[in-house]
Amino acid sequence: MKNSIAERVGDFLQRYPPFNMIKSNDLLEIASEITIIYLEKGESIFKNTEPAHEYFYMVRDGAISLNYDNANVIEIMNIHDMGDVFGLQALIVKEPYKLTATANEESILYAIPISLFKSITDNNTKIQKYLITVFASNTHVPYTVEQTGEIFSDYISNTAQDIINFQTASYTKNPITCQVNSTLKDAALKMCAHKIGCIIVIDTNKKPLGIITNSDIKNKIATGLFSIETEVANIMSTPVITGKKGLTVADGQLQMIKNDIGHLCITRDGTINSKLIGVLTHHDVLATIGNSPAVILKDIKRANRTKKLRAARLKANNLLKSHLEQNIPLSHIVTIISQINDAVTVRVVELAIKKMPSPPPVTFSWLALGSQGRKEQLLYTDQDNALVFEDVPEKQYIETQAYFLELSRIITKTLNKIGFEYCEADMMASNLEWCKSLSEWQNQFKDWILKPDKKAVLLSSIFFDYDIKYGNQKLVDNLTDFIFNTLSETSLFYKFLGSDAIKSPSPVGFFKQFLVEQDGEQKELFNIKSRAIMPLVDAARLLVLSKQIRYVNNTAERFEKLAQLEPENKALYKSCAYAFKALSKFKTKQGLFNNNSGKFINLQTLTKEEKLKLRRCFKPINEIQEVLKIRFDLKNFI
Repeated sequence: MKNSIAERVGDFLQRYPPFNMIKSNDLLEIASEITIIYLEKGESIFKNTEPAHEYFYMVRDGAISLNYDNANVIEIMNIHDMGDVFGLQALIVKEPYKLTATANEESILYAIPISLFKSITDNNTKIQKYLITVFASNTHVPYTVEQTGEIFSDYISNTAQDIINFQTASYTKNPITCQVNSTLKDAALKMCAHKIGCIIVIDTNKKPLGIITNSDIKNKIATGLFSIETEVANIMSTPVITGKKGLTVADGQLQMIKNDIGHLCITRDGTINSKLIGVLTHHDVLATIGNSPAVILKDIKRANRTKKLRAARLKANNLLKSHLEQNIPLSHIVTIISQINDAVTVRVVELAIKKMPSPPPVTFSWLALGSQGRKEQLLYTDQDNALVFEDVPEKQYIETQAYFLELSRIITKTLNKIGFEYCEADMMASNLEWCKSLSEWQNQFKDWILKPDKKAVLLSSIFFDYDIKYGNQKLVDNLTDFIFNTLSETSLFYKFLGSDAIKSPSPVGFFKQFLVEQDGEQKELFNIKSRAIMPLVDAARLLVLSKQIRYVNNTAERFEKLAQLEPENKALYKSCAYAFKALSKFKTKQGLFNNNSGKFINLQTLTKEEKLKLRRCFKPINEIQEVLKIRFDLKNFI
């Protein structure tokens, strides 16, 4: 006789990782043994220091917060909703819980028996990799860092890392070489020209005879042991260690460790008696192991061409997709991708300066605006940026501005080639309206703030999220001081900002249906950015400005800061922070899936559960807009 309840549970489980990696008959067996738990809001499923249960948990409906008691101050470390798994401490290590799991609202949980789950999935490396990654990413607090590292390395070495180790290593083809009778000076000049750390010495048949690295030059030339004019044969390391085409990552690593080297020569037959075809470096091994943030950042800093920067940024998209699939908390993902985007921007500015006919005439600051300025830019979006340069005498202003406009043109063009579209409204530093001296920017903000209108509010609200990416920090500090001093002179500007922040109606209509676009190319699509995300962005910006909060740009962090300052509104601000993260994650997933910005969503492609998740995020939008109406007296303000 069929167990209809188990079948319904199994149908739900198979929609989410890691259960979508389990065979149907095994999944049904697990579903048959699952315990269904109902929690009232505020009720806990387990508490800090409580012994580990015989189950881990999945959210069927509602939301569960994982909280950490820090000196009697409860900090929310993460919030899990429909389809998320938690309580993995009991699955990984049998130790007491470090966090408390509490229902944020009425919730239904599935309790999955650990013994049965492990017996079915022990040999499934994909599932083990997923669970370990989720567990590791959720251990935010210091007391679990060492423990997490040990657990993570133990599991990875036995499961996912084994898969990687037997992949074919990706090595550098067409390596830079020199003849055995070359002078070291010639070899060093080649290394400098190609910006490489080693050069291979070959004979006339292109067989590898030796290798010279930066260390050889430092230890044998800089110390005076040999002349710079000496032949490379006198200082090269020989014989070289070789491997053959198709060697695995593990083979390459073992050779390097065994011989204490950082470079492996790849030859046709794997010996020194055949033609050199490539070089495997320690960096290549790291890159093969995975798109780690460290490797991507290193690639960006080394890049000397736009093509290489674009390739590095594309790796970040793969990293983003992987992290989202593994359900790593959005705050971690945002931090990583923001660092990568910032590194790309810095490198683009550095390369652009080199292309200019002369150095900058005065110091300047390159500012990212909009989503990058708020450290919320996950997918490729259009550019919003500005440039502030040091004040100069009036007679030098036009010439100085012309220099920075040309520099900005090179920067924005390069960013466009990397994948960041030009701003349709031309809000970029290549536009003279967004490339000004410090005094001119101060005058501009004074005009925006003291003489507000709809255009001023639009332009200034974009700029209020600025963040310096390159250049003189003091210029930005001076601008910030001026802005906040000017804001203290008026309350009218806040009313204009508030009116703009509440202009977007509720994302759902009277009958709880999603409000979609009514015409144009996007007809019948839901604009998640303008209807759901931007109202939260605008509200957070207005509230932090009114409280003179500086250098907190990220929307979720702004709400979390407000929760500290206004304990009476803590629940609402925390809900807004959570809603913003959930909406951003949803938009990003849609963008990756559809290979676009994720801004417009075809509701027909969403499951019922996904629509419910979205609707849950809309409630704090309405509530925060009501707060703005009362606080800034907006009900009668037009």
